[in-house]
Amino acid sequence: MLLFTPGPTPVPEELRWAMAAPAIHHRTPEFENIFANTKASLLALLGMQEVLMLASSGTGAMEACMATFCNNTALVINSGKFGERFAKIATALGRSVHEIKHEWDTPANANEVLEALGKNTNIDAVFLQACESAGGLRHPFEDIASAIKEHNPEIFVVVDCITTLGVEFIDTHNIDAVIGGSQKAFMLPPGLSIIGLSEMAVRRIEQCNVGYYFNLANELKNQRKNTTAYTPATTLIIGLAEYFQKVLIDGFYHVYHTTKARALGTQKAMQILGLQIYPKVPAIAMTTIAHEQADTLRKTLKSDFGVNVAGGQDHLKGKIFRINQMGLLPVHECAWVVNAIELTLERLQLRKFDGSANTAFLQTYYAEINKQAPGDHPKQ
Repeated sequence: MLLFTPGPTPVPEELRWAMAAPAIHHRTPEFENIFANTKASLLALLGMQEVLMLASSGTGAMEACMATFCNNTALVINSGKFGERFAKIATALGRSVHEIKHEWDTPANANEVLEALGKNTNIDAVFLQACESAGGLRHPFEDIASAIKEHNPEIFVVVDCITTLGVEFIDTHNIDAVIGGSQKAFMLPPGLSIIGLSEMAVRRIEQCNVGYYFNLANELKNQRKNTTAYTPATTLIIGLAEYFQKVLIDGFYHVYHTTKARALGTQKAMQILGLQIYPKVPAIAMTTIAHEQADTLRKTLKSDFGVNVAGGQDHLKGKIFRINQMGLLPVHECAWVVNAIELTLERLQLRKFDGSANTAFLQTYYAEINKQAPGDHPKQ
């Protein structure tokens, strides 16, 4: 079975072997060395002042950031399930919430964010997704973050990059907290969350003492010494260290370059088949297709061709399917997926198979791959 859901992603054999090694105790020099190396790799990836690793899903990191960086009112961009989650977390923690809501295929823009900030001077933190994976939408988070900081540099900008970190280069200059997770582009099981921190975010953490398990001040103090406040996700951190060893052979840019090529190739293949790309601005992390027979397509892909893709949630249940592009995916597997989709359309008597999806995918993929590669970003 080919796992092409946008998280969890498939775990490569090398990472499985690394995590299958005999367990080591986390309060030892051996594990502290692994922790230090993994932290250094994350800092190189993020280009930020500090980074924390928490034994939790990404939602834990979202809650920790809400509790730490918002004292009064949170401005939340809600274009899907995970923007909605930020708002629910804020309410649960007793923060006031102002939401900018859009349909799940529609990105936010900097102007409406500035308008909201102008109307509500109590907003002290803004929370949004880089990629809203509920619909495969990409927000212009770089422009939004820049506009916020130009308006008021004291407002915290928190960006959920769980389905963006390790997928594309992230400009973190105007972002105070970048949230990541193990089960996406890092191709690990769920259970490890990551928070990259700006200098301003570090100062806030050092000045506050919020929460117990998700107390970032406590974690920062410990993780600066390459240990953790509580039991860490040792196996996942070992797996992440191995991931970076594998990635750094070719560099981060190579991962971004090949991921984008796969995504563009898959989008082109779907368009050749006459299928509709759902979001108005598609994310690179996944290809989302709107189709009235989405669930039937998914079931046929799984039962007849061994391909597992994700469906939709809430009002999009049965109306979309999502194809993962995150991680170190072999190009031949991606080619099989688009081929299987075309075969499925024929099986459902929706379109005659002629191999055009595979042709479009490979032509687009190799055209993108053969573009001049500028090398890794200087920040990295």
